[in-house]
Amino acid sequence: MKIQNEVEKILQTKLGPTHLEVINESHMHNVAEGSESHFRVVVVSEKFENQMLIDRHRMVNEALGDLLKNHIHALAIISKTPAQWEKSQNNGQSPKCLG
Repeated sequence: MKIQNEVEKILQTKLGPTHLEVINESHMHNVAEGSESHFRVVVVSEKFENQMLIDRHRMVNEALGDLLKNHIHALAIISKTPAQWEKSQNNGQSPKCLG
C-alpha cells in the first residue's frame, strides 16, 4: 500500500475527520522520483474541539506513529475544528445565494 493511502486510512480511522486532504509534496524536495516522504495534511475533526494547536498536532503525530518513524521525513499539518474550517472557507466573501 502506498504511504499516502496509509496516512489517509489511519487519519480517517483515528480522527474521524469531516474533511481530510493528504498531499504528497515529495516532488518539491531533493528525493527520488516517486518518493513518498514529504506530506502536507489538512485535517478537520470534532476531536480538535477545545484542544490547543500543539495538542492537535500531537494527535496527528501519534496517530501516524510508525509511519513517521520509518517512512515520512517531513509532515506539515493544518488542523482545524469544523467551525474553524467553515469560517476559513468563507474568507470574508459573501455567502452563496440560497434563492
